[in-house]
Amino acid sequence: MQNVLPTADDVVEAHLRIRDWIVETPVLESEVLSRRIGTRVVLKAECLQRGGSFKIRGALNRILQLSHDERRAGVVAFSSGNHAQAVAIAARWLGCHATIVMPRDAPRAKLEGTRAHGAEIVLYDRERDDREAIAARLAAERGAALVPPFDHAHVIAGQGTAALELGRVLALRHVKLDALYTPCSGGGLVAGSALAIKSVFPACAVYAVEPVGYTRLADSLRAGERRVLSAHPPTLCDGLRAPAAGAITFAINRTGLAGAVAVDDDAVLEAMALAAEHLKVVLEPSGAAALAALLRSPPQGTCVGVVLSGGNVDAETLSKAVTRHARN
Repeated sequence: MQNVLPTADDVVEAHLRIRDWIVETPVLESEVLSRRIGTRVVLKAECLQRGGSFKIRGALNRILQLSHDERRAGVVAFSSGNHAQAVAIAARWLGCHATIVMPRDAPRAKLEGTRAHGAEIVLYDRERDDREAIAARLAAERGAALVPPFDHAHVIAGQGTAALELGRVLALRHVKLDALYTPCSGGGLVAGSALAIKSVFPACAVYAVEPVGYTRLADSLRAGERRVLSAHPPTLCDGLRAPAAGAITFAINRTGLAGAVAVDDDAVLEAMALAAEHLKVVLEPSGAAALAALLRSPPQGTCVGVVLSGGNVDAETLSKAVTRHARN
């Protein structure tokens, strides 16, 4: 299944599989934000999901499809934080041991959160080590199953359930969605979202949002083949720093997306502050990236959707966002 492209039907099946375990997060609106952006904006608040991000959807969909013997052998994942916590939570629910390969510079809140859910953490150096190689070695040594953060059909289908919920809610409200913006690292969320939302609104334009300096998907889309980053510049969006798009995710995204947009840290901080003020939700920088894209480059259409992908932020970064916005 790992080398097979998932479909919209797989997203629907994933939703049926995980819906009793997760939260159907709310769809939020703010008249202030909509007026500022110049179109109606609807926001899927995955920051309120179990584990604080959308990641539990893909992790759970993957682990639920492991056999009893596979679960007994445990799971291995690699992540900067949100996928780590999601795998730890899903593994605890299903009674299997989780080992997570995490960067030494991961946010403290994400490291502590992962440990709190009972996972074993193996640290690596983001600049020098190959996290995928470390995870593959650990999985082989322990006979454990890998739970990749994005490049797996089960994970992609699970992530797509957030957009499926959004599409179904809007359809019930008789609202047509013209565009959808989602944060992008390795491309699992935006790939699953494209599959899901186009099953409800076939003409919806889907955009990936990447941090400045990490435009690996935009570069790959222009080149027609996957590009790998050669540098790792600083960015507040710690969850959007994958060096390359996944093979499976790129196969979906190269035909399913309308494009990719880049945002800088200032735009992300502003989006975090506005979300706190007008939506009353806390966002981490990566989780605010899609909203930041709309604030800096207002889109076309009568209704635009945004995935607020996560809310696992440390107090210092949140304070920086709110304070800077207050000064402006």
